[in-house]
Amino acid sequence: MPGQLVAADREPERAEAILRVFDYSFGELLAADAAAFRVKFRKMAASPFAFYRGTAGLFYSDLTTEPYNAYGSGYLNDKTSRVWIHGDLHAENFGTYLNAEGRLVFNVNDFDEAYVGAFTWDVQRLAASLALICYAKALSDDTITELVCAFAKAYRDQIAELAGDGSPAEFTLETASGPILDTLHEARMQTRVAMLEDQTVIEGYDRRFRSSGGTIPLDDGTKAEVLAAFDSYLETLPADTRARPGALRVKDVVGRRGVGIGSAGLPSYNMLLEGHTDALENDVIIYMKQGQTPAVSKHVGDPAIRDYFEHEGQRTVISQRALQSHSDPWLGYAILRGQGQLVAEVSPYANDLDWTDLNEPDDILAVIDCLGKATATMHAAADESSSGHSLVPFSTEHAIDAAISADEDGFTDMLVKFAHEYGTRARQDHQIFMDLFRNGRIPGL
Repeated sequence: MPGQLVAADREPERAEAILRVFDYSFGELLAADAAAFRVKFRKMAASPFAFYRGTAGLFYSDLTTEPYNAYGSGYLNDKTSRVWIHGDLHAENFGTYLNAEGRLVFNVNDFDEAYVGAFTWDVQRLAASLALICYAKALSDDTITELVCAFAKAYRDQIAELAGDGSPAEFTLETASGPILDTLHEARMQTRVAMLEDQTVIEGYDRRFRSSGGTIPLDDGTKAEVLAAFDSYLETLPADTRARPGALRVKDVVGRRGVGIGSAGLPSYNMLLEGHTDALENDVIIYMKQGQTPAVSKHVGDPAIRDYFEHEGQRTVISQRALQSHSDPWLGYAILRGQGQLVAEVSPYANDLDWTDLNEPDDILAVIDCLGKATATMHAAADESSSGHSLVPFSTEHAIDAAISADEDGFTDMLVKFAHEYGTRARQDHQIFMDLFRNGRIPGL
């Protein structure tokens, strides 16, 4: 109603804090493509969880200031504050992929925000996301507490298993069950042929991209720049990917523009490659997109970490290879127009975990157990014994295990309290954001 005090006016200082984070997180890209950000913000308006997904910068701004910086601080030291982390670990950043061994795997995905930081930041971000999803499903606070406890236990047990030289958690067609196995089965039913038929046409006995579906034709100058960047990308590929030179022949290239919650305003390109055989059904589509500065990096002051990476495309690739066993064989990086680029396959076998029909606590519990184990396995993967990088020169699972062992009950209690408190904060922030957006109070839109 006219004259009614809206959330942004009830908490003016919080509204200003949100706008400040938006300015340093999105300002440059928003100025370049306001239309893409209007799409992004409308998607974020859909729910508190969608808002939370799109505001990692706000999350880390909060997590490193009072009162939220007290949560988890007792578990941090020189080692546990220097773990390779996902950086945007929420409940929808899990799904399937076809790994370099040709196996369908369910695991953590989307490493655009990966960096080196505190292990607690990942588990806190995931715990709060669970609280938001479960609140939206009208589950009680007691049930949310039970589910976050289950996540904490799965994470802690898997870390202890790995610290004791146990096996990493692996979720495949042979080992998964319940909703996770369903997700893998759905991915298995997808095919490269169907994806190619959707995105390409055959003309003159070869494939090219369709001129619809969001593609942007490129002028000759831009195409030449992209192909030159592609040539430099080839040098960053694993040797076995480069085994057959014909596999890397570029048949076509088109532009795309990201409009998703995480990719708004970022220019990207799709390239159609010959693939490992001359058969048209084995053609491969890869994408090249501009790397983005991870939100967490603003809050990690160590220059050795910042200076380790040449650009954001390289950072994303190094991080993903460190955190993910047997990652995409097409994963690599390049520089285009002075900007670091991430390059990877557009895979027909990528299938995100769908929470739509996960409504009953028993079904959610089974999934959360997998998420906790997968998160612990990811944190343990990137250390001196396996990643080959010098940023984390110690065994992460032993460091995390020792920190949690000092107060196991406190670790679970911390995650539960944080999930409830920050879930409430995110719901309130979503309403503030809605007021700002609806009433034209976000600069640049």
